[in-house]
Amino acid sequence: MIDGLTVGLSAQIALEKRLTTISSNIANTRTVGFRAAEVKFEDVVARQQAAEGNTVIAFASDGAEYANTEAGGIEKTGSPLDFAINGDAWFALETPAGIAVTRDGRFKVTGEGAVVSLGGHPVLDPGGAPLEVNPGGGALEVGADGFIRQDGAQVGALGLYAFQPGPDFVRHGDSGILAGGLPNPIVDAPDVTVVQGYVEQSNVDPVEELTQLIMVQRSFDNASAAIRSTEDSLTKLINAFHRG
Repeated sequence: MIDGLTVGLSAQIALEKRLTTISSNIANTRTVGFRAAEVKFEDVVARQQAAEGNTVIAFASDGAEYANTEAGGIEKTGSPLDFAINGDAWFALETPAGIAVTRDGRFKVTGEGAVVSLGGHPVLDPGGAPLEVNPGGGALEVGADGFIRQDGAQVGALGLYAFQPGPDFVRHGDSGILAGGLPNPIVDAPDVTVVQGYVEQSNVDPVEELTQLIMVQRSFDNASAAIRSTEDSLTKLINAFHRG
């Protein structure tokens, strides 16, 4: 019976983590560049010697959180400082917490010519240095290769970086992910391009998330019912032992 309680509690802990992840995904359905999170669970198996042989009891692990790497839809904004990436790559930002990668390409240019995110963090070029342009040099024209031109002259390039979020990744801001260092730059990759005047929307599928939310709530209720049943049986057993 104690094992039943432990199994039920482990299931509730796992489901609570999944519920938190789903709630975050739904809340960020319209967050530019947001990557949904998923939780993967594994059974933690404990073997208990019994008189008849081995009894196998499966417990749910706490679960590891992974980022859904599918791209979100591309939406036209018309702003020359909005950028979207086609392909598997990320922009990189210099933040107080370290290098963060993001698919949110909404940038702005400061009076000194620094290219920064909406949160004010410097955007990095392919070499990992803060990107700067001529603040009085005219409109920015960015090609599919990420190179920036002003008045026909090349003045810099947007850094595109390879990055694969690991388990239990750490978010930064609305759509950034801490990279733990400068990722490898992507150079001369025909399958990775930049689109100016567009942004990538969140890759959250709200219908799928709501379906998962209902399933998790039902599973949580079932686990609660199983725990209550086990507790009732344990209470009856204890009472019977004391009466005896």
